[in-house]
Amino acid sequence: MTLPEQRPLRVFIVAGEESGDALGGPLMRALADRLQGRVTFRGVGGTRMQAAGLVSLFPMDDLTAIGFGEVIGKLPTIVRRLRETVAAILADPPDLLMLVDAPDFTHRVAARVRRRLPDLAIVKYVAPTVWAWRPGRARAMRGTIDRVLALLPFEPEVMRRLGGPPTTYVGHPLLGALDTLRPDGDEQALRDGEPPVLLVLPGSRRREIERLGADFGAAVGLVAAARPVRPVLPTLPRLEGLIRAATASWPVAPEIVTGEEAKHAAFRRARAALAASGTVTLELALAGVPMVAAYKVSAWEAVIARRVLKGFSVILPNIVLGRPVVPEFLQEACTPAALAAALEPLLAGGPAREAQIAGFAELDRLMSTGGVAAEFVAADAVLATVSGRGVIGTS
Repeated sequence: MTLPEQRPLRVFIVAGEESGDALGGPLMRALADRLQGRVTFRGVGGTRMQAAGLVSLFPMDDLTAIGFGEVIGKLPTIVRRLRETVAAILADPPDLLMLVDAPDFTHRVAARVRRRLPDLAIVKYVAPTVWAWRPGRARAMRGTIDRVLALLPFEPEVMRRLGGPPTTYVGHPLLGALDTLRPDGDEQALRDGEPPVLLVLPGSRRREIERLGADFGAAVGLVAAARPVRPVLPTLPRLEGLIRAATASWPVAPEIVTGEEAKHAAFRRARAALAASGTVTLELALAGVPMVAAYKVSAWEAVIARRVLKGFSVILPNIVLGRPVVPEFLQEACTPAALAAALEPLLAGGPAREAQIAGFAELDRLMSTGGVAAEFVAADAVLATVSGRGVIGTS
């Protein structure tokens, strides 16, 4: 059947953290555009989703917890919010349940709702990292999720191989920021000029900064002792005080900039970067900035990680490309001398730098969505899934 001409598509959408809210807001707008406004939203989300028309069932922050200790402390609240979310869906069943990231919470919502509403279309936006750890999650999703929307191009094949739900690559939201990440002619001249700008990105969490800050500072000092360099450290406004304290003892003081506009300007001018492992490495690759990546966790976390993590790399550009283009230094391998030695040829130019730039061009091809913004590719995949469930026509 199709929707009556005057009835909108009813979507219940759930995000449990900032990254999900950043994806959910644009997706909501894209769905509204594709359906010419004939869509309503209920659910849970943050400021971006609320700006797109969502009245959140409860504050999204109730679901956000980082680290084992914080999760344990918030567990009673999270369990209560899980029950409330499921109850709200069952009390007034939507046409579509859209679950954005936050797998530990959203997969439980999906399982409970599927038992009571077996015909409801359920879509998950962001594939869980089954390619890195806990691959059994893919098969476990098969009975509760109708379609997964993936941000990385290799994820549909991984999900298929592991017995997961049908999965569609929709593109990474960073693809929509390429114009702000890549230099124009004048900025390219600054990127090629002297002294080179060296981006220093020790992470966005307190523990990351504490574990990597001293090594990053010492590495920058070694690089600066060998050649003139201009270190620039973009950070979030809320972290500026922490960053200034962490860098106060560095042998070379970095220029600290805050806010997205200043960060993007620094990316467009940078010759190379020293970065903590994370999404920022993909951002740097798409910006065309050769980099050295590093990461450290506690000793007990490292023991667990070595047992459960799969694959040859933890760096996103390497994983997408399927080979180690970006050098990575983890745990005891992360030393100032090793970082500085890997940075120097990226600043000076030559085969190491050219190999990364060539790899980043290949990354562009692999991640391309043909110029269509990720949220619209995602919206089309959502509507195709809903149509397959007989809720809405394809025209």
